[in-house]
Amino acid sequence: MSLELVITEAIKAAMKDKDKVALDSLRAVKSQILLLQTENRGVEVTKEQEIAILQRMIKQRKDSIEQFSAQGRDDLAQVEQAQIKVIEVFLPTQLSEIELEVAIREIIAQVGAESIKDLGKVMSKASADLGGQSDGKSISAMARALLS
Repeated sequence: MSLELVITEAIKAAMKDKDKVALDSLRAVKSQILLLQTENRGVEVTKEQEIAILQRMIKQRKDSIEQFSAQGRDDLAQVEQAQIKVIEVFLPTQLSEIELEVAIREIIAQVGAESIKDLGKVMSKASADLGGQSDGKSISAMARALLS
């Protein structure tokens, strides 16, 4: 079942439950999916594109949380955090730090990386292999730490 259909069903459930935060979050996700479909002229959105949409939305909300917290608007930061929890439900299971380290070590061995100069090779392979299971920031930080 596509993410769009799953989101539609979740929107219906959120409406029945009168869960405003979930409803707002799910509508935003559906809006982004429909926007991408429109840009692609009706072509079906791929699983990778769906994951990228969800990750981008989570990243935007984390950035908003930082800004709201810096301005002392914890009430708005809490709303953003609640929306992140709703969106994360639709992402694949995230790797723990230990699992991420093991995966990055395997990728480093596969591409034959020896120093920080090979970070680009590691990042391209890691992004392709681990996309959706970890965010780019975590992958980059772990790769840099292991290549240093």
